[in-house]
Amino acid sequence: MRLYSYWRSTAAYRVRIALNLKGVPYDSVPVDLVAGGGAQHAPDYVTLNPAHLVPTLVMDDGTALTQSLAIIDWLDATHPPPPLLPADHNLRARILAAAHLVAMDIHPVNNLRVMQELERRFGAGAEEKADWMRHWMRIGFDALERMVAPDTPFAFTDAPTLADICLVAQIYNARRWGLDLGPYPRLAAIDAAARALPAFAKAAPEAQPDAPQS
Repeated sequence: MRLYSYWRSTAAYRVRIALNLKGVPYDSVPVDLVAGGGAQHAPDYVTLNPAHLVPTLVMDDGTALTQSLAIIDWLDATHPPPPLLPADHNLRARILAAAHLVAMDIHPVNNLRVMQELERRFGAGAEEKADWMRHWMRIGFDALERMVAPDTPFAFTDAPTLADICLVAQIYNARRWGLDLGPYPRLAAIDAAARALPAFAKAAPEAQPDAPQS
């Protein structure tokens, strides 16, 4: 398998974590979202991903899967152990709600192309864009802090689930943009527990082949 990814993309980060948790080998293909206007707009890449986004997971037979949650759902169906969503319907719904809050409420309005459009249309500067991102992350984290289980090692259970995958990637972004995590001790504890696992550490942005070398 080939994973078209960008080191700082939180959506690609999610898929890297899921692949690692499942023990599925893959080759990473960097897609620079910034240099030269963004390689995601190159015609060859758009053939794989018409949305001009990462990640894209390409099978050996050439089948291309897009959208991080759809890719993770495919992985969970085709490579069951360990499961990223439980069989219990009520718990499954709670985990999906937390994951969707990150992937569908916080992330879309913090996306690179939204930031670029804020600058292009309204002249937003660097600090204004950072404040915009912190605003939406704060609203989402206020809810997540109350949604997750109060006494489990991870967000809802004794093992990582889809909720932890989405949360860890978003907390990376929160730290990058200077969001104060002090009001979210439960989320910070979950993040620390998850990032201590090899599957999460290997997926971290700074561990990627296209990450800038210090």
